[in-house]
Amino acid sequence: MRFNHLCLLLLMGFAMVAGVTGIVSSQEAEEELEDVRQGPKLVDPRDYRIGQLIEDAEFTDTEGKKGKLSDYADKKALVIAVTNKGCPICKKFAPVLNQIVIDYAERDVAFLLLNPMENETVEDCKGAIERYKFTARYVSDPSGAIAKSLRVNSTGDCFVLDSSRTLRYRGAVSDQFGFGYNLDAPRMTYLRDAIDSVIAGSNVFYPATWAPGCLLEFEATKATGEVTWHNRVSRIVQENCQDCHRAGENGPFELMTYEDVKGNRSMVKRQVKQRLMPPWFANPEHGDFSNDRSLSDEDREALIGWIDNGCPEGDPKDAVAPKNWAEGWKIGKPEVVFQIPKEMTIPATGAVEYQYINVETTFEEDRWVQAMEIRPTAPQVVHHVLVFLKYPRNHPRADEQPQDRGGLNGYFMGMVPGQGDITFPEGQGKFLPKGATMVFQIHYTTNGEEAVDQTKLGMIFCKERPETEITTTGISNVFFEIPPGAENHEVKAIFIAKKKMRLLSLMPHMHVRGKAYKYVAKLPDGTEKVLLDVPRYDFNWQLLYILREPIDLPKGTKIYATGWFDNSDKNPANPDPKKKVRFGEQTWEEMQIGYINWYPLED
Repeated sequence: MRFNHLCLLLLMGFAMVAGVTGIVSSQEAEEELEDVRQGPKLVDPRDYRIGQLIEDAEFTDTEGKKGKLSDYADKKALVIAVTNKGCPICKKFAPVLNQIVIDYAERDVAFLLLNPMENETVEDCKGAIERYKFTARYVSDPSGAIAKSLRVNSTGDCFVLDSSRTLRYRGAVSDQFGFGYNLDAPRMTYLRDAIDSVIAGSNVFYPATWAPGCLLEFEATKATGEVTWHNRVSRIVQENCQDCHRAGENGPFELMTYEDVKGNRSMVKRQVKQRLMPPWFANPEHGDFSNDRSLSDEDREALIGWIDNGCPEGDPKDAVAPKNWAEGWKIGKPEVVFQIPKEMTIPATGAVEYQYINVETTFEEDRWVQAMEIRPTAPQVVHHVLVFLKYPRNHPRADEQPQDRGGLNGYFMGMVPGQGDITFPEGQGKFLPKGATMVFQIHYTTNGEEAVDQTKLGMIFCKERPETEITTTGISNVFFEIPPGAENHEVKAIFIAKKKMRLLSLMPHMHVRGKAYKYVAKLPDGTEKVLLDVPRYDFNWQLLYILREPIDLPKGTKIYATGWFDNSDKNPANPDPKKKVRFGEQTWEEMQIGYINWYPLED
């Protein structure tokens, strides 16, 4: 049975709610895993060469002009920012760095952009300059000569040297962007503060921070081991990574070739080791899911070991056969395509409120949908798309639809990171009433580059009325209040089955304070069963968990959906830890909804 990529975001269904403070229950980790959200951290300056003389490295910029660091001895400060074309954090910080260059143009400060990627050419660098409108001098350093002297370990790292080439600051630009989060504005402006201190001849208050970015390694490692790119790793990457990490999809960089993976090896290792890629967050002790995308232990160990052994390429005779990836629609050619009526321009920076766009249907009869897919034309800036239905008032089934609440009721289809198409099994489908209006809710997120989007929704219809009509219900709580500073605030919701039901899939939904989620079914005989446990919830990956074998639940079953929230200053994604947080649609507000896909059964 194929039942893939369904995004279920709505606020509907029978729900009773309560909110209390509690403790997250989660799996016992085999190893220490980092939080999915990480911002800059203060580190020991002694470990980061603060106060040391930096070697007078020579370089050639993208215009072919030679130089060395001592050329800037007449400047009060030299700022070196490490960047590349693929790191998503670098992309977001590009306009910020451009503005810093402008703001310090008359203050005797020089800037260098350093690209140390071995798999990015001078032409790639020139392309990045054009895309992000860089004006600072740009240096391609594929051999890592300058990066090694600076001991660079990630993109996003910035270095501030004074006129004597003494390193005075090393670390993040600010805390605005990090792993798994974006803030509308920075709370800490580390780089600006450091430059100001160096200009003034005073001590830098925070001389060293750890900067989130794509990890890099420059120490030469002799390639060893039986596992090679051609005989093993290429197949792991093709099966688990390339669906997103290829041209035209939403992966931040490509992983299509040996050079791609080797060049990004440190970041690949980090994400795989921390079980953040491929994205899958279900506790394996509870539930068996057909779309489990996590790596097997064997593949995970092989990939990490291959990187540790120097990324041996192996014998090309063992190469994996190329895969013919679907160009365009994954569901096949749609019978009909709906597109929002005008292009939407997304700025390079700043917050963009949710957009609500009406698209009218013109069908003269009811239809049932077999397959659907949402395709943004600018996927890099689309966080999610939700499509809701408004029934015509005179439709015979209009009373089945809850009263519209600004696009929260009447869920029909959606797209979130990692999932945007659905094909139902034969005999199942979703109902589309004649004369319906589709409301597209689109959440755009800026990524450092202006973009233009005109999202599409394609459909393939059932040949006849299906035997089973899929129902989507949100087990929701809209009356909670999360106290300021609360690290682990629990919010519960409950759904009571009014008839026997077959449960197909589950998807929790919270916003940036969401920390963990759990579904528990309590049967009429008092038996309890954990349906899904997500101990590390990540707003950036709102995954659907599809049961390999659907679960039949008797009438009277209570499904408890519980979410935990971190509203403290320990959560780097938290917009304001001093604020009470209530229900709301926007990202800086919160939601607690546990979505389920199901259909009724005969008693």
